[in-house]
Amino acid sequence: MEPLHQLEQRLGYQFKEQQLLRAALYHSSYANEHRTNERLEFLGDAVLGFVSADFLYRKHPDLPEGELTRIRAALVCEESLHEVAQSLRLGEFLLLGKGEESG
Repeated sequence: MEPLHQLEQRLGYQFKEQQLLRAALYHSSYANEHRTNERLEFLGDAVLGFVSADFLYRKHPDLPEGELTRIRAALVCEESLHEVAQSLRLGEFLLLGKGEESG
């Protein structure tokens, strides 16, 4: 099975544009060496913020904005995202630069 299909199975989602999934897996070290477009990271951060805000807004209709903001910040912080990435074994799919591979 192709590695990206394995990742899609873990995520429970099939991507329509495989090239975007592949680009999302470029580590910054790889992106710097191969001059890839890091604008996707900017867009991904915005989408993650929107999706998490929408989820919390619907799941907790009685919470005030300040509490929703605090919970969202905890959900999308680096530590939380790292835990999710580890549970998905996302590192198996990342494209690393030479410095990261040898380090």
